[in-house]
Amino acid sequence: MKPLWTWGGKFFGHRDGDNLWTHNGKHVGRFHNNEVYGPDGRYLGEVKIDDRLITCVGKKSWRKGSFTPDASRAGIIPYAGYVGYVMYAGYEDFSVPQNSEITVVQQSS
Repeated sequence: MKPLWTWGGKFFGHRDGDNLWTHNGKHVGRFHNNEVYGPDGRYLGEVKIDDRLITCVGKKSWRKGSFTPDASRAGIIPYAGYVGYVMYAGYEDFSVPQNSEITVVQQSS
């Protein structure tokens, strides 16, 4: 399992094979190379710089085949966050759709 953070530095969860899991045990995506797609087949984002999730705005209309998420797993204690990277032009920080009922660890200021 490979831990992953958002581009902004918040711990998100991990990659296990071709699957993306949140820290609280929800299966929210499937990888196609370094790009991740949601259960409905919508592009969610991609991995850059080895362990950071980011979304390319120009790819938001991309689709792959849909899938049924695996059953939830036991969650893990979230890792500490990191300082975020400067955002690339044409990209935005990674997030999952609101209707997925997924939460990302919030950093205290």
